[in-house]
Amino acid sequence: MTRIISGIPVRITKKDIKNMRLYVTPPDGKVTVSAPFAMRDEAIEKFVLSKIEWIRLQIEKCEKLEREANPQYEDGETFFVWGNPHIVKTEFGGRYNINIEGNIAHFTVRKTSTPAQREKYAREWYREILKTEIANRLPVWEKKTGLKPESFTVKYMTSRWGSCKIKKRNICLNLQLAKKRIECLDYIILHELLHFRERGHNERFYGLMQKYMPKWKEVKKILNNRETGIP
Repeated sequence: MTRIISGIPVRITKKDIKNMRLYVTPPDGKVTVSAPFAMRDEAIEKFVLSKIEWIRLQIEKCEKLEREANPQYEDGETFFVWGNPHIVKTEFGGRYNINIEGNIAHFTVRKTSTPAQREKYAREWYREILKTEIANRLPVWEKKTGLKPESFTVKYMTSRWGSCKIKKRNICLNLQLAKKRIECLDYIILHELLHFRERGHNERFYGLMQKYMPKWKEVKKILNNRETGIP
């Protein structure tokens, strides 16, 4: 059954358990409570009310992640560039354009444009600034490691930040790295370069990571933190 508690729909399921369990699940922030068969409805509602501030916070987090995963590129949205958040200000014009001024991302779009069309342009914009930065950062790590790819590509990916083709001596980097801090890009470049020396993620590989980037574990945590523009 579903009950409205403090304005929030809560799905209540009674099971053969000893203690109540509360869940707020993404992507839509659905609230679910599992309760023992013998638990009275009044006790369940009291329990939910005691957690109401925590529930609201978790719902807000789910809504934020949903917006970031499906951006509309409209006024007020957050637009990350190199780890820095910018507020989108939509402007109408004949040609698409993104211009960063301070903490504002001026996004010029056609008045009839769809979210999909805006997303397509934003991805290409990210692709270009990432390619420029790779061209600056890659030689630094080539010099440090003595490892050099024949080429690099930039691609939109949802499940990994980078990959490499050892035989072709190519590294591929996720264009969404342009949303992250520069040290995150450095981390992925180094990671993929080291696979030319060590194919697997073994003790020797991580020893090399430690040698060239002693704080790589900290950077990895930053990279995977959705609060800094995680797709």
